[in-house]
Amino acid sequence: MEKQRVVFVHGGGSFGAAAWPRQHGMALAYDALFLRRHGFDPVADPVEQDVSADVGIILAALGGTAAHGDAAPGGHLVAHSLGAIPAMLAAVAHPELVRSLVLVEPACLSLTAELPATAAYRSLMEPLFAARHSMGDTDYLREFQRRTASATVEPPSGEDPLRVARRLRMQPPPWDAPLHIVPGVPTLVLTGGWEPLYEEIAGYLQETGALHRTAAGGHRPQDSAEGDRIIRSFIAETARLPLPG
Repeated sequence: MEKQRVVFVHGGGSFGAAAWPRQHGMALAYDALFLRRHGFDPVADPVEQDVSADVGIILAALGGTAAHGDAAPGGHLVAHSLGAIPAMLAAVAHPELVRSLVLVEPACLSLTAELPATAAYRSLMEPLFAARHSMGDTDYLREFQRRTASATVEPPSGEDPLRVARRLRMQPPPWDAPLHIVPGVPTLVLTGGWEPLYEEIAGYLQETGALHRTAAGGHRPQDSAEGDRIIRSFIAETARLPLPG
């Protein structure tokens, strides 16, 4: 039997397979693709991030194009943090390609713009995002971490810290994305239960039909045994369902 595809979309820190250490073993049962979003490269200098380019990367992976093999179109989509933004946009554009959608600590602030935790975060961070092109990388990283207590910064990767800081400075504000719910696509939201911002977003998505689960692990609940189990169980259950549309 042909393996179903699972596409993993990283957040703002580690990328590719390094962003999903607990999920590597899913490649035994699925056609697992660990993507690298636009501007994330181990060699080239970081560039301004482009959500539309990320959407194209995701759809190419889901579509079974030549770049990702000859598997049948469609698959499961798993995204973390800022990666949830292009993942949701891709699912809205082509729900027929998405068997299931898993959003881990999704930074989908435009969905909850009027709610208190999101509004407070935007009020705190908007001046910093407005000044990001006039700041140095190190100064921006320091100020970002000071304002957020690292709430949206992932654990350090093996990269040069200056590259990580530059890439963070080149990320656009997460509240500008034109997001909508994805009707008809089974959706799981996994959070760490530690940060009101993400719980607020998860609550909104739950009210629109998503399943919400929590697991220990802070901003990376997918790295815990329970979080990994929740993701695998949800995908296994939805794997038996036909593609939407």
